[in-house]
Formats: sequence, structure tokens, C-alpha cells
Amino acid sequence: MTHLIYLAAGASRRFGADKLLADYNGKPLFLHGLQTLAAVCGGRSDADLTVVTNTPAVAEAARALGARAVPSPHSLQGQSYSIRAGLDAVGPLEAEDFLLFAVADQPRLRAGTVRRFLDLARPGTWAATAACGDRVGNPGLFCAALVPALQDLQGDRGGRAVLNRHPERLLRVECEPEELRDIDTPADLP
Repeated sequence: MTHLIYLAAGASRRFGADKLLADYNGKPLFLHGLQTLAAVCGGRSDADLTVVTNTPAVAEAARALGARAVPSPHSLQGQSYSIRAGLDAVGPLEAEDFLLFAVADQPRLRAGTVRRFLDLARPGTWAATAACGDRVGNPGLFCAALVPALQDLQGDRGGRAVLNRHPERLLRVECEPEELRDIDTPADLP
């Protein structure tokens, strides 16, 4: 099983308000990625979707799309807390399971890219990252053996700290440059 975990509990400090609710091309920013992930998971028996959020509108939309919504009460202390909330929600994993972490401020993530990650979730894969040329980013795929390292993250450290430990084992999922672009400030909106 591949557990897709959508991280939507950030503080939006640089944005100045809850950026996930900001309008992005006619709908809330968070909804773009959420709909993409839910569409990919729909009808699959080998993937499920969990949304980590403290925003009621995000949780409601997640449940409406068939995803599980879980809170991250300590997310203001850093991304590691949201990661742990997602890990706790999916419960004990089997050795052959995978985790795919995606972030809610990358609205241009494409379904085809997500499917390529799911295709890599098989024996022999350690981890994978989205990449375009020399640039890497989210989403990130992790085998179940990496869960202890993810649980040990502290503060605002994310999964990249785990992926960077063994770059020689890291697979790349090539994507378009706009898929890696995140929204951090109001100036980043179209």
C-alpha cells in the first residue's frame, strides 16, 4: 500500500494569512493538489489519501473527496510535527508499504507525476523525489524502512533531511518546472 499524505497544516508565515484558502485560478490554493491526489487514488486499491490540516475547510474538502483528514495540533512548531501526525494517522506499516508526502502549496502538481511515483512504490525502491534538471522538491516517496528516520525529525525539518542521507539511492521522478513551484507570498499568486 502507498499512503499519500498531503501536508496542509503550515503556518503561512511569509504569506501573512492562511495561504491555503487564497484564491488560485478560481478556487482555494489547497484544492488544486487535493483534487489531483484524490483523482489518482480514486478507484485504486493500492493507495489511500490522508490530509494533515488544522483548517476546517480543508478537512471538509478532504472528507468530501474520500480522504481521511487528521489534525496536527503542534504544526506551528515545524513541519516535522505535521509529518508525524500523518505517520500516526496511517498507523503501523507493513514492510512493503510506502509513503508519498505532497505539500498543499504546490498547485501545479500533475496527476501523471503522482502516478509515476506510485509506479516506483515496489520492492527495491528506497526513496524518490520530484526533479527537474538540477532542482529537486516535493513530492517525496519513502519506503516503510525510513519511517523511524521520519519520526525522528525535529522542528521545521522535513523529509528532505532523510532523502539527503543517501543521494545515491534516491530515484528521480522528472516533472515540469512549474510543478516544483510553491506559493509562499501573495506575489507568487497568478
